Amino acid sequence: MSSLSLRLPDSMQRHLKRAADADGISINQFISLAVAEKLSALQTYDIIAERAKGASRESFLQVMSKPRPRSVYEDSTPG
Repeated sequence: MSSLSLRLPDSMQRHLKRAADADGISINQFISLAVAEKLSALQTYDIIAERAKGASRESFLQVMSKPRPRSVYEDSTPG
């Protein structure tokens, strides 16, 4: 595992400590989770952008025109 020295403004560190305390975790864990979430979001964006390269508006509209399957959470009673 790597070690990292991080400089934060005092006000940001206070907010960070409050947020970590509210979650019941250490500041280190909070920052690690925040970095993991950001990296995941960036990777997701890259995956979607890559898949979009092979897509076309026509195929999108064709899929969207198909009837939507009924959700198990939708009310089946009329009205």
